Amino acid sequence: MTFTQWFIFFIVVQVIHFLGTWKLYVKAGRKAWEAAIPIYNGVVLMQIINRPKWWIILLFIPIVNLLMFPVIWIETIRTFGFYKKLDSFLVIATLGLYIFYINYTTDAKYNAERSIKPRSELGEWVSSITFAIIAATLVHTYFMQPFTIPTSSLEKSLLVGDYLFVSKFHYGARVPSTVIAAPMVHDTIPSIPVPFTGINLNPSFVSYLKKPQLPYTRLPGLQKIKNNDIVCFNWPADTLATMWGDTSGKFTYKPVDKKTNYVKRCIAIAGDSLEFRNGYAYINGKRNELPYRAKLQFYYTYESKKPIDRNTYPKFLLAKERTGVYKILSEYWNNSKVQDAIKENGSLSKIGEDSLYTEVAGGINPSFAERLKMISVDNKININLTAEEVARLKEYPLTVSVKKINHGADKAIFPHLEKLQWSQDNFGPIYIPKKGVTVKLDAESLPFYEQIIKNYENNDLQVVGENIFINGEKADSYTFKQDYFYLIGDNRHNSLDARYWGYVPFDHVLGKPVLIWFSWDANAPSFGTKIKSIRWDRMFTTVGGDGEPVSYRYLVFALIAIYIGWSFYKGKKKGKK
Repeated sequence: MTFTQWFIFFIVVQVIHFLGTWKLYVKAGRKAWEAAIPIYNGVVLMQIINRPKWWIILLFIPIVNLLMFPVIWIETIRTFGFYKKLDSFLVIATLGLYIFYINYTTDAKYNAERSIKPRSELGEWVSSITFAIIAATLVHTYFMQPFTIPTSSLEKSLLVGDYLFVSKFHYGARVPSTVIAAPMVHDTIPSIPVPFTGINLNPSFVSYLKKPQLPYTRLPGLQKIKNNDIVCFNWPADTLATMWGDTSGKFTYKPVDKKTNYVKRCIAIAGDSLEFRNGYAYINGKRNELPYRAKLQFYYTYESKKPIDRNTYPKFLLAKERTGVYKILSEYWNNSKVQDAIKENGSLSKIGEDSLYTEVAGGINPSFAERLKMISVDNKININLTAEEVARLKEYPLTVSVKKINHGADKAIFPHLEKLQWSQDNFGPIYIPKKGVTVKLDAESLPFYEQIIKNYENNDLQVVGENIFINGEKADSYTFKQDYFYLIGDNRHNSLDARYWGYVPFDHVLGKPVLIWFSWDANAPSFGTKIKSIRWDRMFTTVGGDGEPVSYRYLVFALIAIYIGWSFYKGKKKGKK
């Protein structure tokens, strides 16, 4: 819906409000016309139901207003004497239209002295929970949102099992375009556990309605995205089958704010020229220097003097919980049932509703590996390593060689042109589009900007022979409507990122990770093992900055202890009175 359509919708809602409440306004000692003036009628209504005037602001905040409207409806009918549970049910079930019935067919009496305190303990609980959800939804949507890191494309910088707070206000909070959605969940309703059975019911229901949609709007931010910032965003390729060269057009549309959540490092910003040489990024001709906390990784082929097993594998490369190194026998690997089982138990991490996808593949659970009859490898294995680990491995007594893997040409690399012979390690230069900049359009340049013109900036693009038509007019150039960014993982050979799908539009940017508030080994086999694996040194550390991470956990724990002590003291003092 456009802004004009939303304005018309707003006026229609105001007319419905007037027709359904004007008699109630009169019974409350107000004028009938006061029910007809937009915004002012809401302020008057707050006075009538004896609620704070600032509540009217919450009615204009997307998602939050979905929770506030039922509260206002119930408060309104109770102010005029309708307290029964059936009345509350009917006013919610009819989306407030039950107020028409009260307005025109009943002899409702205005109670100006109505107590706003709940009449029962259950009512107290419902009221408290409702406003707790409203407050949490407001914070979650516009200020700070929690996420988890389930996979390792930013390994060493952000670890699997890190729990993050992502700031919405650093780059400007994005107003949700999907206005009818369940609060504090992403694109689906979470699984529902059945008590005492160990069974989870997963209804697979989407958590939102695709229509109506608000036009893209963003609040002013505190800063702009800079080179090497870690950024959370909605995966632009989530609904684009053409990313993989599939031109069938078969894909499931998702609104931007309901696309999959991702986190990557922004190595190139709008206006930059980007090139990759041997896996290293060059920005405007200069090699990109990553901050200290970013640990660049590549796959290397490690050759050992002896067959590699749990005894000969370099111990400094083994995670604490790992018990061995395996490979799957080909007859098992090629079995479709085994592949499905691996997706559930090993190489594809199970992702929760609050997760940030950072890669495609992860590790294999050792016990699962043994059940599939995996075997120890011979004397060569591919290992994902940092430069520091490569240096250490070269000094290892059993090492014969450590050679970096170089990837060949791959059509999957954006813009998916086989003739370019680009690979994930070597490609470019490529221009990162900037708002207001005009580029030349022809057969050579169009593949770089086709998705932008059609899908991200919503134009009708047609190619007839050698001619390009945009919105029905022949075009030989295009001016970008927003900034774009290039986001990839530090784990260069184990990351699904912009090298495969291209640019990330600014309207897909979600926020900036600012704090790791908890961290443990998410892949540990049992809860007890997970407890032992808590990474205390990472708790309450900032994500940005340079140098070694500094944890503020002791300060946070001290503040929590002071708050608990003060609350206990106040409660005890109140009890004596």
